[in-house]
Amino acid sequence: MTVEAPRVVLVSGNGGGGRTTLAAATARHAAATGRRTLLLAADDPHRTLDRLLEAELEPAPQELHPGLSVARLDQQSAFRDAAARLLGRAKPLFDLLGVDPLERDELSALPGSAHLALLDALRTYGASGRWDVVVVDAPPVAELLAALALPEQLDRYLGRLVPENRQAARALRPVLAAVAGVPMPADWIFEARGWAAAELAEVRAITGAPGTTVRLVVDAPAGPLAVAALRHARAGLALHGQRVESVLVNRLVPDGATPFLASLHREQRHQLAALRADWDAPVHGVPHAGREPHGYADLAELADGDALTVGAAEAPSAGWVVDDLLDTDERVLVWRIPLPGAQRRDLDLVRRGDDLVLGVGPYRRTLTLPSALRRCSVAGAALREGVLAVRFAPDPQLWPRR
Repeated sequence: MTVEAPRVVLVSGNGGGGRTTLAAATARHAAATGRRTLLLAADDPHRTLDRLLEAELEPAPQELHPGLSVARLDQQSAFRDAAARLLGRAKPLFDLLGVDPLERDELSALPGSAHLALLDALRTYGASGRWDVVVVDAPPVAELLAALALPEQLDRYLGRLVPENRQAARALRPVLAAVAGVPMPADWIFEARGWAAAELAEVRAITGAPGTTVRLVVDAPAGPLAVAALRHARAGLALHGQRVESVLVNRLVPDGATPFLASLHREQRHQLAALRADWDAPVHGVPHAGREPHGYADLAELADGDALTVGAAEAPSAGWVVDDLLDTDERVLVWRIPLPGAQRRDLDLVRRGDDLVLGVGPYRRTLTLPSALRRCSVAGAALREGVLAVRFAPDPQLWPRR
């Protein structure tokens, strides 16, 4: 029986913008509509959610209110569980080397393990079938993208280090054993590779699902630095195929404020209008409550309105289109890669074999070329209206004549 993937909303943004509060309010709003909702604290080191919800969050989900469950990501436990599974798969190697594997209690989370913990939680909760909506109080965009890009990177590394061609390995194993004087690892290496690939595929099925979206939070007033950070975040998310469903401009001074705040109110409204003109995703303003929210009732006030609504999943996109212009004067194939928010000075493009290494500011991704483009050479690239068009000229030695 196939479990339908839930709506996953990754609430991200720079620190101090109120993303933890708005993530909790988003989950509160979704639960109020009758959907089974899980709020996951994935980046809350100071336990802001505990004080906000007036409860002590645990690694195991607990229902605080009807329809609303909460959980805290435990990096140490998640790392130990993942390492224990990996060490169990590597037991034949330890036996071969004559060493004792590490016990679970000896393990301590390594730097970067928070990314693995987040991905494992998304896979676990996304495939459980217990929730209709999963709202994640996610890390800032740079860290979130590092986590979301990890499955694709690891899968690429596995493909290079442990090819799937078992027959060649079986043929070479006796020869290598005779030369080295020690028995060579058997098919468990390839079985472990298949296990790891299956685990990564499960994670990518959640992170790449049409129902998984990113909600960006920026604190008002959104000055030039904040707008530039949003632009970089937008381009980086698009590079990795993540959809920004909305932008929340938090703590807006309400209309009718005192004369002392009237000029700030006008400036914020001007910035809000500028963001709406620049973004193709909805940009919502969230009014300042006049105090720090505290308790479930305050979250209900923030959730009033359409800004925090969790809509239905959109239809899957058609992917990045390859236009065939071979019958025109250009005689090229054009790969169109949507990169809204990107600027020419931020782009870096390198062809390496069958891969295209694309950089947008601080973000990079290695893209496997479609089969038709592997028989071509890069003829140029242009960025227009948020779409990078990479032109490929067919290689006469590899391309059949018409």
